[in-house]
Amino acid sequence: MKKTFSMNNLDCANCAAKMEKAILKIDGVTAATVSFFAQKLVLEAEDAKWDTVVKKACEAVKRVDPDCSVIVK
Repeated sequence: MKKTFSMNNLDCANCAAKMEKAILKIDGVTAATVSFFAQKLVLEAEDAKWDTVVKKACEAVKRVDPDCSVIVK
């Protein structure tokens, strides 16, 4: 499954790179891109692990920048 999420308060490209690196380490993730300029996260992961991956990706974003959040609808 692949989905694009908006991000709130992503402050710098360096943070975006750290977030992307952390998300790519999550079990089940096949691809991830965090764009500072677009304020978006493009996440691709195995369907069976989707909900867990999204939750862990949000946690990874918070670890890098506590003020930033992923908008999950």
